[in-house]
Amino acid sequence: MSLNRRDFVARTAVTAAGAALAGGLPMATATEAAAAPAEQRGREKKKQTFTVMGTTDLHGRILNWDYFTDAEYDDKAHNDVGLAKISTLVKQIREEKGCHRTLLIDAGDTIQGTQLTYYYARVEPVTGRGRGPVHPMAAAMNAMKFDAAALGNHEFNYGIPLLRAFERQLDFPLLGANALNAKDEKPAFPPYVIKELHLGHGRPVRVGVLGLTNPGIAIWDKANVQGKMVFAGIVEQAKKYVPRLKAAGADIVIVSAHSGMDEPSSWGDQLPFPEQACVSLAEQVPDVDAVLVGHTHKEMAERRVVNKQTGKEVVLTEPYCWGYRLSCFDFEVEFAKGKWEVTSLTARVINTNTVPEDPEIVELIEAQHKKVVTYVNQVIGTCKAQLSIAEARFKDVPIIDLIGRVQADTVKAALAGGQYANLPVLAQAAPFNRTAVIPAGEVKLRDAAGLYIYENTLEARILTGAQIKDYLEYSAKYYNQLAAGAPVNLDTLTNAGNTPDYNYDALYGLSYDIDVAQPVGSRIVNLSYEGKPVDPAAQFVLAVNNYRANGGGNFPHVAASTKVWANSDEIRNTMITWVKAKGVIDPAEFGGSTWRLVRGGVPLF
Repeated sequence: MSLNRRDFVARTAVTAAGAALAGGLPMATATEAAAAPAEQRGREKKKQTFTVMGTTDLHGRILNWDYFTDAEYDDKAHNDVGLAKISTLVKQIREEKGCHRTLLIDAGDTIQGTQLTYYYARVEPVTGRGRGPVHPMAAAMNAMKFDAAALGNHEFNYGIPLLRAFERQLDFPLLGANALNAKDEKPAFPPYVIKELHLGHGRPVRVGVLGLTNPGIAIWDKANVQGKMVFAGIVEQAKKYVPRLKAAGADIVIVSAHSGMDEPSSWGDQLPFPEQACVSLAEQVPDVDAVLVGHTHKEMAERRVVNKQTGKEVVLTEPYCWGYRLSCFDFEVEFAKGKWEVTSLTARVINTNTVPEDPEIVELIEAQHKKVVTYVNQVIGTCKAQLSIAEARFKDVPIIDLIGRVQADTVKAALAGGQYANLPVLAQAAPFNRTAVIPAGEVKLRDAAGLYIYENTLEARILTGAQIKDYLEYSAKYYNQLAAGAPVNLDTLTNAGNTPDYNYDALYGLSYDIDVAQPVGSRIVNLSYEGKPVDPAAQFVLAVNNYRANGGGNFPHVAASTKVWANSDEIRNTMITWVKAKGVIDPAEFGGSTWRLVRGGVPLF
């Protein structure tokens, strides 16, 4: 994407909906407004309203469907998901407000997350050149007439070529002011776009949308972006581009940022730029009116942050994820002295479980949906017993051992005959999906896919026994400290310090206890390998996913360790291949209690 295109996009005035022009709404110039009689100028000062709708972290959800269970999506709170639900809400708001008084934007993480989008990235990948399939997310978002979308970090999971193919299929710009070409550090995507809304009084109000993505991409998708793109800081790039937006004529500035608010970083101090930067942006960058927040999968209807330089309030909102909610910025503006000023700004979220799916969107992707349902329901093997992940947060369960066994077997085979062939191989695994089940009897592709829901690939790293212990101590911070005699409450035992499940690793191939009565850093006891205490100086091969290997979760030692092997295939596919080759999953071959929670040496369970 060249700078010329960026400048063209930034300077092009486009209405939010073609219907506004078709209806003959006037485009008054500043000169015409000045020459108008006093009565007309008075009318132009009347307050007007418009609404900017926002989504984020859709992660491939179009229909209210769970491809891992092959059933309608549902959770304990009876949330619904998907763009088809969002589309119904969008149509309602456009009908209520008028199309010419609305915009629709997104804050990233669009093309990864379901088997639907996986299929059109890996099984039947889109090309974007007019041949082959249209990416289902592109088809749905185009039909919904999105005005702009920011890049998310997961946009890069399938590599830059697939991302570019998706971009070519969009009818709206994919924004990323801090995604830069590595060679010259010029924007690789349009930094911003300016849209015009014709409100009927004064000249059109010009709304600038600045897109920013997460600098963590440089770590999380290092294999896909290294040497090709670099990622500057969110606040730093906002300071650069917000003045450009204002100079280009933007009356209103909205930042669509794939970044959170106050949450801790998942990669510590490995990069100079913070991961969760939206509050800092609002505090430090003048002339920002609103921020659509993403990345953290949190719901925040409205948050107000005071800019330290201007004293002006900036409004932030985050609409959860997956299409659970739709955010709305409701603007009230007034045209006076030849310019538009914001007189009121509020934000809200709307629950998508209050409306039916839009039949237009359902019909649009019906054929692709059915193809993927057939794909995920293919039988890949059998299992001798049902394996459930339900207790994986606090017990060693066979379904997590299965992930470890597959990874360990794969790495052992890859290193066979080489200089590291005689080193013991351990494997890392985390409880990604609290509802995953491998059924007894027939095992389908979707069962394995539901167990490993991320697009991670596999690596092998060399760590010492001492480093392995440090790794486990860090992982064990997942548990809250439990005093002697205190009751065991499973609802409060885990996720200490808001540590997500995906950042709690168990290590397959070792035996150890986690003493939750002890403080963080002193919990791993009885650490042994094949019945013998682990030698701190001994070397081990750790089979680990690329997210963790590149620093995701900020686990100690692993990112700086020696890489001895890596694979470009997703771990999910490695598992599917392993099950197909085995034919039968027998938990007796890999299951068994290798770690346990204790308190003062006494097992909790």
